Amino acid sequence: MNFFEEFEWRDMLHDFIPGAKEETEKGMCTAYIGFDPTAPSLTIGNYVQIMALTLWQRSGHRPIVLMGGATGRIGDPSGKDKERELKSLEEIDHNLRFQKSQMEKFMEFGSSGNQAVLRNNYDFYKDMNVLDFLRSVGKTLTINYMMSKDSVKNRLDTGMSFTEFSYQLLQSYDFQVLYQQDNCAFQMGGSDQWGNITSGVEFIRRNLEGSKAYAVTSKLLTKSDGKKFGKSEQGNIWLDPEMTSPYQFYQFWINADDADVPMYLKYFSLKSKNEVLGMINDLSQDPRQLKSLMAEEITKRIHSDEAFEAVKDVSEIIFNRKLDAKAIKGISAQALKMVSKEIPSFEINKEKLQGGLKLDALLTEETGIFSSLSEYRRAIKGNAVSLNKVKVTSDELSLSSENLLQDAYIFLENGKKNKFMIRMI
Repeated sequence: MNFFEEFEWRDMLHDFIPGAKEETEKGMCTAYIGFDPTAPSLTIGNYVQIMALTLWQRSGHRPIVLMGGATGRIGDPSGKDKERELKSLEEIDHNLRFQKSQMEKFMEFGSSGNQAVLRNNYDFYKDMNVLDFLRSVGKTLTINYMMSKDSVKNRLDTGMSFTEFSYQLLQSYDFQVLYQQDNCAFQMGGSDQWGNITSGVEFIRRNLEGSKAYAVTSKLLTKSDGKKFGKSEQGNIWLDPEMTSPYQFYQFWINADDADVPMYLKYFSLKSKNEVLGMINDLSQDPRQLKSLMAEEITKRIHSDEAFEAVKDVSEIIFNRKLDAKAIKGISAQALKMVSKEIPSFEINKEKLQGGLKLDALLTEETGIFSSLSEYRRAIKGNAVSLNKVKVTSDELSLSSENLLQDAYIFLENGKKNKFMIRMI
């Protein structure tokens, strides 16, 4: 692969420093992207930049993931119209550890060839005092130069603290350290990072005589309606399955606007140019199939093949009215757990089964699914209640461990639309 050709046909390329293309054609180059741990998990928005590093690596070059253990304590003002609220040090350290483990899942790390390297910029500053910083870092760029950047200019009316103003210096110094220690001559990021990245290029030019560094930025991914990519009606689409279940993740792609799907495929598919453009052309009149293929590929990559199979099972449970009692017993615990996040769910102490928990008590006193015994009995009489896809015919039914799916779950239906999951813990 040729990185710039790949970036261009995917329509991801925003801008770059002249000479960058030619430099990548000379042999293996090293590039980095920074990720500040300001959230408890990476999001699908972050994955745009992970894809940029992945394409860089697949083009034969060496990627560096720079975790912002230091810059995360400051907060990047880029794209913000007001001062960020500083995170606690404990929260930042927790986020950093979790995001580091996520990165290790998505990238190929190692010490040889063009395997990815993970660094933490806190290591660059932990032994530096404020006077060292002002003398070795603060003297490099002028106030006038720093104020010319959009991240600063756009905040002049609302105000910016020196803390956020210094972020540009930190990111620039990060670039210099990686240039010197890792022979890293490229910094990449979203188009909103162009000012910070080119500051780093200038920083290296001024401090390291005869050195040449490069900036490459990708287009910010937005939806066709102009809204920010990576959010649903419920909020961010997280890469952590505990924060956004694989089923919710899959549904984000399935429910995407038809007009956005070709762009998403270009950004996120690891298939070849011919495969991606062929799919877009062949399925232009069948956007649902195109979304299904895209959703399957990225769900498997972010979560796993097993998680994708569980996603299909979740759809079967929620939407397939023909699913029978035998089939539901074969549904995995992972899928049942996903279902419990999509429909009203309750947790009940498993010890209550030992005394022969009656279904009427479970559905009235324990869960409130029915407001009274009389309502419960009317539903039974009307043949409306199903337990694990089996109609309940007696209002005196007692439950035992034999009624549990995967030794933990009870799937209850009241009519065709009201579905509930009960988890025994």
